Amino acid sequence: MNAYQASDYDRVLRRLPDLLSQAQTAVRAYEGGQRRRAGALLAVACQACAMILTKVGEPDLAWIATDRGMKAAFDCDDLALQGSLMRSGVHSLHSRGQHETAVALTGEAASYLRRQQGGRLSTARLLSVYGTLLLPGAVAAARNGDRASAAEYLDEAERIAFQLGRDANHLWTAFGPTNVALHRVTVAASLGDPRAALELGVGVNTVALPRERRVRHLFDMAGAFTDVNEIPSAVEHMLEAERLAASQVHQHVMSHQIVGRMMRTKSGRRDRRLADLAQRVGIF
Repeated sequence: MNAYQASDYDRVLRRLPDLLSQAQTAVRAYEGGQRRRAGALLAVACQACAMILTKVGEPDLAWIATDRGMKAAFDCDDLALQGSLMRSGVHSLHSRGQHETAVALTGEAASYLRRQQGGRLSTARLLSVYGTLLLPGAVAAARNGDRASAAEYLDEAERIAFQLGRDANHLWTAFGPTNVALHRVTVAASLGDPRAALELGVGVNTVALPRERRVRHLFDMAGAFTDVNEIPSAVEHMLEAERLAASQVHQHVMSHQIVGRMMRTKSGRRDRRLADLAQRVGIF
């Protein structure tokens, strides 16, 4: 998970197969407390698998990994892990284009977490998991054209972020006020309003966030600049992302989509920097 947040996709993909195999073996071999600890590790390993698979364009496999991780999280009776895997479920669903189902899962998962805690989330870990669950739900709602639900989830996430009090990274959530601000940009773009996305995103300071989130924000900005046909600015944002995390830029499905869209514009076809970037990400 640290490698994922550092945008070291190569390391994540290289290490995951053995990790999954060893964690599954440990769950079968151990008993009692050791088995619960092994189950928690298996849940997180499955979540890491789901997260990287959505980024490289394999949402169906990501859903399978999420399903197995969720089973492990419930077997080891860890509420925060359960919520974290539900978040991956929302990601996987809307990556498959099942936006309405993703919105429904967000509502059900949020209600489940509140209910299990008697309506009051008691730890920073649970606050972070609950808050970050709402963010992909807001994006899924936006992609489904549901402005009201998108705004509701963002506002609730913002309330939880201020209750948490700072940008944090409990259970690798990178949750806090800044991540909520970044998702406001993503939601605006998903609702088809690139000018609003640019206005919301231009002043956000992402330095406190993990590299993966910082690069993802640069993708959103590049996509919005592409939508308003400001190709030089879009290229600058993609090159900045590449300087931060070449592995993420070269392998992320969203990066490929943005570069391809830029290449189809008249000014994009004339930009040598963009042509070189397209070669590096494998479009040519």
